[in-house]
Amino acid sequence: MPELRKDPIIGRWVIIATERAKRPQDFAAIHNANNEPSCPFCDGNEKQTPPEILAIREPHAAQPNSPGWQVRVVPSISPVLHVEGNLDRRGKGMYDMMNGIGAHEIIIETPKHESSIADLKDQQIEKILNVYINRMVDLQRDKRFKYTLLFKNYRFISGASIIRHCRSQLIAMPVNPKRVKEELVGAKRYYDYKERCIFCDIIKQEIDTKQRVILDSDGFIAITPFASRFPFEIWIMPKDHSADFINIDRGKLLNLATTLRTVLKKLSIALNDPPYNYILHTAPCRVPIAGYWKTIDSDYHWHIEIMPRLTRMAGFEWGSGFYINPTPPEEAAAFLREVKI
Repeated sequence: MPELRKDPIIGRWVIIATERAKRPQDFAAIHNANNEPSCPFCDGNEKQTPPEILAIREPHAAQPNSPGWQVRVVPSISPVLHVEGNLDRRGKGMYDMMNGIGAHEIIIETPKHESSIADLKDQQIEKILNVYINRMVDLQRDKRFKYTLLFKNYRFISGASIIRHCRSQLIAMPVNPKRVKEELVGAKRYYDYKERCIFCDIIKQEIDTKQRVILDSDGFIAITPFASRFPFEIWIMPKDHSADFINIDRGKLLNLATTLRTVLKKLSIALNDPPYNYILHTAPCRVPIAGYWKTIDSDYHWHIEIMPRLTRMAGFEWGSGFYINPTPPEEAAAFLREVKI
């Protein structure tokens, strides 16, 4: 019998289609060989990218846009939003418009031609996380921007190009994304009713039941959500309450790096290195408008969502807004817990 499960944060319903159930090993990814062109992101190819915005460099390599870096940030060569100009909010009849103002940056996560962040050392991932924070802090100084979305597309099916160099992207926007707003509204509604953070309550319950816990590490927890939209969907959350990723204690970044690498390595081993997207959901930029963000430091909780691309959405999903997940999250979590790395 299939189950309908309700996401406790935003109220979205998910169908856990047990009659379509697949064993975890049935999802092993199949990869097509692609002819990869010369990589512009490798150490020594700095002239093939736009000038860098930020770089962590070796002590002997102080010259920008030259070899000797460890993590490097450059503007996207095909940005979805452009940093130059004014918003010019306006109406056109009943429709609202504004100029496509924002920022689109590429975080090149290693000078070596590695494809997966799961294959990097924890100390390298710690540097990447530090760069995430530094760029988000800098972009949030621009009063035109309301949100900075950090995400990674891994493998071609997930939206990545055929160049398999380890990188992620950051897009600053003049509006708050709809999916984030749904979480913000749901979290505030729960807080107004119970005076507690819904994410903290989820963490406590998951630790108590242990059914959907993949990894409970030093300061962070990785779970398969109760109403998982996709097979093997994973959330990583700090166990201590924190609304904003940029305010994380930098001393805890190595622990987060270890958690992220471990989870992604387990996913890679279990499912033959599947394509995935990961997304950081954090508090918006604090825009000083009366009535905004009065309780957000108490009611919201940043987290990383990892979504393997193992199934396809079809007409029912697009038409209804429901997701159909053929693998119960309890089974996915149990399978990943047993994976040795």
